[in-house]
Amino acid sequence: MGKKALITGITGQDGSYLAELLLNKGYEVHGLIRRSSSFNTERIEHIYQDPHEPQPRLFLHYGDLSVSGHITEMIYTIQPDEVYHLGAQSHVKVSFEMPEYTGDITAIGTTRLLEAIRKSGVKARFYQASSSEMYGSAPAPQNEQTPFEPRSPYAAAKVYAYWMVRNYREAYCLFACNGILFNHESSRRGETFVTKKITKAAARIKLGLQTTLYLGNLDSKRDWGYAPEYVDAMWAILQQDKPDDFVIGTGESHTVKEFVQEAFSALDIDWEEYVKIDPQYFRPTEVNYLLADASKSKKILDWQPKVTFKELVKIMVEADLRDLEEMKHCQDVVKTLIKSAQK
Repeated sequence: MGKKALITGITGQDGSYLAELLLNKGYEVHGLIRRSSSFNTERIEHIYQDPHEPQPRLFLHYGDLSVSGHITEMIYTIQPDEVYHLGAQSHVKVSFEMPEYTGDITAIGTTRLLEAIRKSGVKARFYQASSSEMYGSAPAPQNEQTPFEPRSPYAAAKVYAYWMVRNYREAYCLFACNGILFNHESSRRGETFVTKKITKAAARIKLGLQTTLYLGNLDSKRDWGYAPEYVDAMWAILQQDKPDDFVIGTGESHTVKEFVQEAFSALDIDWEEYVKIDPQYFRPTEVNYLLADASKSKKILDWQPKVTFKELVKIMVEADLRDLEEMKHCQDVVKTLIKSAQK
């Protein structure tokens, strides 16, 4: 029998890539998903396994990070070898509008999981998805020793969760680790995040489906990498002999404007003709410059990124263009069939 892993946030960008990775490594994978009136499992539909199939290795469990009793019961029932905690209210702008909810899910949700592992007695290794947003206004480059200066409710919640992981590691000898991941993107990135908003808008403009892209601060600098490579680092962190915390990033930073330029350039479009600034997209407090010093990860985990910034943007733009062309083709076919039926 292979190892068992539990992934919170399995339907998200990182969760779906991590599930693929673990299944390929022979794991039995369990995922926590929230119950809602509409399904949000598009990112894992290609790896979904019906529980009636012989020897399935992917199982989905309804639950919520706000309910401690259910989380404890789930941990005890599954008996995972590894827990990857990726679930959170992870949108920075939304955290300003819903600070209490963000704190409950992103901060206290982590504590509920740590307590569930402690109380159940399950010897699970724990990975916490920490964020570069925790550094906020701290001088770049940022590494494991850089003091946190959070500039949003989301970042503050992540700082709380980070320190709870450290406390449970030291107080209860849990194998609990923080992966401080800098921005990482892919074609599976949610549409409310600025990178996906940019690449999808560029594709829509190319096809004549959109005329304007509204953005906020174009001067913010971020360290952007390719998400499938970052889940490799998550797994590597839990395979070490001792629990520790690691910064994961490319060591290269670009402005939002540069991301826009690359996305539109990939489709031979002049971005300045279509992009407008809307003040509502500025944060109450901005994070201006994030740049990872991931030298520790490169040395200990033997991890380093391969996909470049330009390659990342191209991957996202081409995926969005392909999806929109397929959708447009399907719509044209339906219109043709309707016209034929009306004759």
